[in-house]
Amino acid sequence: MTIRVVVADDHPLFREGLRSLICDAAETELAGVAADGDEAVAVTLEQRPDVVVMDLRMPGLNGVEATRRIVAALPEVAVLVLTMVEEDASIFAAMRAGARGYVLKGAEPETILRSILVVAGGEVIFGSAVAARLTQFFAVGAGATVTPFPNLTGRERDILALMATGANNRTIALCIGVTEKTVRNNVSNIFAKLHVADRAAAVARARDAGMGSVPQDRLGR
Repeated sequence: MTIRVVVADDHPLFREGLRSLICDAAETELAGVAADGDEAVAVTLEQRPDVVVMDLRMPGLNGVEATRRIVAALPEVAVLVLTMVEEDASIFAAMRAGARGYVLKGAEPETILRSILVVAGGEVIFGSAVAARLTQFFAVGAGATVTPFPNLTGRERDILALMATGANNRTIALCIGVTEKTVRNNVSNIFAKLHVADRAAAVARARDAGMGSVPQDRLGR
């Protein structure tokens, strides 16, 4: 049986490469393409493919939330995350959303195709780099917790978590007892460490990692 695949990625060249890989393989056929998360959900609901190959960083709806919506609506559809993001927090966020596999974009085409076939068969697969990270995580014990963005300082992580709730710099300053200038300096450091250009991108990264659960009505109190 031929496996029908939807490709969701906002980079045209990478999307075209996946299209060619899927169309050229005897086991797979292309069911549709999407350039953002909202389109990925819409195309999947319309086409009902066997597999969705999902990027995480896309405009609009991110890949984690798109995965969550697809799996909720069509649990029989397998989502394979194919991304450049290899942080522990993003890996676990994707798996919690229902993804059946997580492979990095640097993988060989043969590995990507094999991963599509594996998740289509109902199994779970991780690329070698991701598997190594998971092995390291579980080696420290099942009770261990994953700290999002370990390259951030504790204060930067606290500020990012508040940013993810929608708090502005003034509210954040009041919450953690520092000046707005200190918050601005930390926000700049966060942008640099996360390799993002603006607040919206930083917030998207934080929410992918499960941050942002502080209720709005508690901020500033």
